[in-house]
Amino acid sequence: MTRGKQIFTLFVTVVFFAAFNLSLYTLFTRRLSNNFSGATQAQMVEVAHYLPHAEGSDLPDISTDLRLSGDLPVLDGAAALVPVYAAVIDTVYPEGCVTFEGGAFSDNNFYGENFADDSAMQYNNTVRGYQAVVDGTTDIFFSAAPSEAQKQYAKEKGVELRFVPIGLEAFVFFVNQNNPVDNLTADQIRKIYAGEYKNWSEVGGANRIINPITRLEGSGSQTAFEGFMGDCKIGQKSPLAIAGASIGFSFRYYMEGMVANEKVKMLSLNGVYPSAENIRSRSYPIVAEFYAVYRADNDNENIPVLVDWLLSKEGQKLIEESGYVPIV
Repeated sequence: MTRGKQIFTLFVTVVFFAAFNLSLYTLFTRRLSNNFSGATQAQMVEVAHYLPHAEGSDLPDISTDLRLSGDLPVLDGAAALVPVYAAVIDTVYPEGCVTFEGGAFSDNNFYGENFADDSAMQYNNTVRGYQAVVDGTTDIFFSAAPSEAQKQYAKEKGVELRFVPIGLEAFVFFVNQNNPVDNLTADQIRKIYAGEYKNWSEVGGANRIINPITRLEGSGSQTAFEGFMGDCKIGQKSPLAIAGASIGFSFRYYMEGMVANEKVKMLSLNGVYPSAENIRSRSYPIVAEFYAVYRADNDNENIPVLVDWLLSKEGQKLIEESGYVPIV
């Protein structure tokens, strides 16, 4: 090979790799260096912050004359409602009723692994919690509305569940704080998840692929999302979505008070921000009731006492000071 051909071959090789590296940078590195993702990843609830009768817990201090004794209803609930039912136990249950396998709470107790069988507080989360109340291992379950599969499980077991609304919460959509989009319409969000909008520039944002995040089937937030979508089918997202900018969903206080991730911002929906005031007035478009759920045939005499108290002035104050919006 002549010297000229060698130089030409070297030149072509350099150009090829330069072009290849530039394309990788354009497709991935540049996008990832300024994407708006990461903050939409699911985060575990730090249950240790909400242990009843524990020094330094984040539970509110509510004054009441009610003190339950005897057959104490076992309480369980969705991740987003841990502060509520833990506060109930802290306020009206006797000390020593929350027990742990091994004698102490485990730092790895993300899903209630070491609450003892005789503990008045459990943490199965929504996916397993509805089954627990149907099976009778939980007396009162604190949650948003059940999924169709959870309703079917109760039906198959011949169990009638009672749902008593005790508070209000907003179902919210959120993005990374660096995402320039602050507001979307409900129709725009449905079209994002249906796959009709694939780039943020189509809804007034930056030129970034949209990465629409969903949650675990049977979770409270996923069930609420499916209700929001209605007959609008969830579409396939772009294979490059992982390198784009995410949008996710959850409940307001879970995001604002429990996770409290400063890299995340909740979106206004149809121009209305999900503040407590807008939830109370129901001007925010997606306001959901949450419930105290129990078996209709459960004869524990403390269940109606506790449910009535939750709807009293004191009980509704507990709901509010736990971070949620009272229903009465």
